[in-house]
Amino acid sequence: MGRLQKILLFGFLIVIAGFIYLEATKPMPINWYPSYNKEDKIPYGTLVLYNLLEDVFQDELKDIAQPPFEKLQDSLQDGNYIFINDQIIFDEAEQDKMLDWVSKGNSVFIASNYIGENLLDTLKLKKNTAVLINKIGTEPLLNLVNTNLKSTIPFHIKRDLRVSYFEEIDTLNQTVLGVTQVYNDTLKITKPLVNFIKAPVGEGAFYIHTQPEVFTNYFLLIDENADYAQHALSYINNGKDLLWDRHYKSGKMVNLSPLHILFSNKYLKWAYYFVLIGTFLFVLFEGKRKQRSIPIVNPLTNKTYEYTRTISGMYLDKKENHLIAQKQIALFFEFIRTRLRVPTEHINSRFFNAVASRTGNDMETTKNLFTFIEKVQHQQQTSQEELIKLYKEITAYKKNTDGRI
Repeated sequence: MGRLQKILLFGFLIVIAGFIYLEATKPMPINWYPSYNKEDKIPYGTLVLYNLLEDVFQDELKDIAQPPFEKLQDSLQDGNYIFINDQIIFDEAEQDKMLDWVSKGNSVFIASNYIGENLLDTLKLKKNTAVLINKIGTEPLLNLVNTNLKSTIPFHIKRDLRVSYFEEIDTLNQTVLGVTQVYNDTLKITKPLVNFIKAPVGEGAFYIHTQPEVFTNYFLLIDENADYAQHALSYINNGKDLLWDRHYKSGKMVNLSPLHILFSNKYLKWAYYFVLIGTFLFVLFEGKRKQRSIPIVNPLTNKTYEYTRTISGMYLDKKENHLIAQKQIALFFEFIRTRLRVPTEHINSRFFNAVASRTGNDMETTKNLFTFIEKVQHQQQTSQEELIKLYKEITAYKKNTDGRI
């Protein structure tokens, strides 16, 4: 290596080291991800709430990592099941198991922005979202209705959040426990909207709250806001065990890489990158003259296509057209949620407008497609002609989004 090359390499390494130092020492940005995980200290984690419950209830607080269906399958344990997350959607079998468990005198506390349609229909509930015409953002105002628990001044979350409420409830059987309203420059709830209810089922009850942010670190650590969470949870303070759900959590910790410990620390991460850069530069300048000829090795054959064809053939041979159609519909809805950023809980005119505008399809095409999808979902059998039609219509609709699937 010549002198000029050494000088250039040394200068390049100094620049890289400077960038690494600046990156490692700059303050970490606030993470507003809605994790609702009891181990997260971020604003929308539930570390504070869990620690408070642990101090008060101690051995009565149980941390449940397994799915509710497995927990309730053979369990005779009485208690209060607590679900706090951005969305809570039970499948049919799990919901039936939970309804049976509640009917025996137990309670389920749910705080979520999005709740499965099956549960809402079963409890005769209908949700909606509050907005203000003169404002873009919506900041929630909340309070409880019980005179012994309500605050003289409503609790205000100073963040632009979704303000959900129950548009319809079963007024003969269900009890209103809390109300909400979009903040409009005054700390008063003048037009209360129901956001917290008690829905009896048998000898037990569901307690459903539509604003899970009130149980997060961000809300609890401001002023006297912890009083609201304490009073809301007092409805399930009945001496039974508290079953804290850790399965339905957006921020559930899953270690997918053996390097997760290394990358969890920013200093170790940048040191690792520095080693990789140094190794690359060493190979670039020193490996040219020392590199031996490399024998040609044919790459492994990609068997993905054959495997997919075999599996699809098995479904077709068994004539399971309806199952294939259901999977196509599920993948299409996942495309809408992740690619278009449109929730699929409510299939209504507002949903059609959002999907049509973000895909470039017209309203008539959109309505026709989802009408056909609804027909396929609710029928018992699906013919091969209907399966082919479903595939072609979904494919054509997705291609119109940006020219590719």
